[in-house]
Amino acid sequence: MAVSDSTPQQKILTVSELNRLAREILEMSFPLFWVSGEVSNFTRAASGHWYFSLKDAGAQVRCVMFKGRNSYVGFMPREGDKIEARATVTLYEARGDFQLTVEFIQKAGLGTLFEAFERLKKALSTEGLFDAARKRPIPQFPKAIGIVTSADAAALRDVLTTLKRRNPNIPVIIYPTPVQGKGAAARIAEAIDMANQRAEVDTLIVCRGGGSLEDLWSFNEEIVARAVYQSQIPVISGVGHETDFTICDFVADLRAATPTAAAEMACVDIVTLQNNLKQITKTMYQRIERLIHTHTQRLDYLAKRLISPTQKIQASQAHLRQLSLRLAAGGDRQLRFHQHRLQSLSERLHLLNPNQVLSRGYAIVKDAHDTVVSDVHQLSHQQLVHITFANGGIHAKIHEKNSP
Repeated sequence: MAVSDSTPQQKILTVSELNRLAREILEMSFPLFWVSGEVSNFTRAASGHWYFSLKDAGAQVRCVMFKGRNSYVGFMPREGDKIEARATVTLYEARGDFQLTVEFIQKAGLGTLFEAFERLKKALSTEGLFDAARKRPIPQFPKAIGIVTSADAAALRDVLTTLKRRNPNIPVIIYPTPVQGKGAAARIAEAIDMANQRAEVDTLIVCRGGGSLEDLWSFNEEIVARAVYQSQIPVISGVGHETDFTICDFVADLRAATPTAAAEMACVDIVTLQNNLKQITKTMYQRIERLIHTHTQRLDYLAKRLISPTQKIQASQAHLRQLSLRLAAGGDRQLRFHQHRLQSLSERLHLLNPNQVLSRGYAIVKDAHDTVVSDVHQLSHQQLVHITFANGGIHAKIHEKNSP
């Protein structure tokens, strides 16, 4: 006979469900936090992900840092490194492994250094050491360039090579000093002070190659910042790589991303300068030539208009002679014209002269009223008339009329 269990049946979880629930509870219970420990079992997978453990004297925890995050880290962790990690707690469900998903790491103690960096940066900024108004321009054509760095540094070779390539005629003076380690900051400040005391350069490059925050820390010391601030020589800071910033960068008159960039900023490229000079010279000659041509043409034009007094008198005399000739010719023409007209009128008047008609045998008969009689019917019997001949006149009386 079977025995029944009256207890309500509970849900039975699968392993996958259990691990998923555990992961969700862990992720909700632990927000993003910082943890410190020693690196062990570090592995970089072919995918680019990092796998390692963080441990201390009493425990250890597995960690994963995916490629998308570790690509922003400036160093590769090694066995035994003390680091600080910003991470979240999770559970790798496939194996049920408790682990941390790391978002960011830094070497242990850097947090303290960053705090010191920010405190000094704020204090010096408040004091006015970073003010843009006090920064001096870098000489465009320096008579000599000074370099404050380690005599054995690769950065020095890069700077010297760049300066020689850009302008080999500029003298370079090196003020050697350690750039990291105990006492390096004081030595750097002493080198800057020495360059100012000797006053043999008019541009000063303070530089070193890239490195960790600890490696560059000498350039974050207040003694170096004040030496740069008090320098009478304009200072170019070329410390580290493009992403590195130091207190020295903020105080300097000009910040360069790298030592090589600092050298490029310190002097003009002589080849570029020569090319610019050639172009300016060519442009100047072209403008001068255009001006000469323009003024030459204007002079030619003015020369054509310019007449000497003698030439002007001669031209006026010639014009006067021409006018005289034209006046004389015009007068002759007018005289001949009027003479001809007068002759024509005279001939017409001669033809119309009554005496000429009378000389041909004609006579003019006028009545007592001195009216010319042109019709026989104007006369009457016994009427007195006056008859004019070419050589005189008579009075007559009409005795008889004959009609045609």
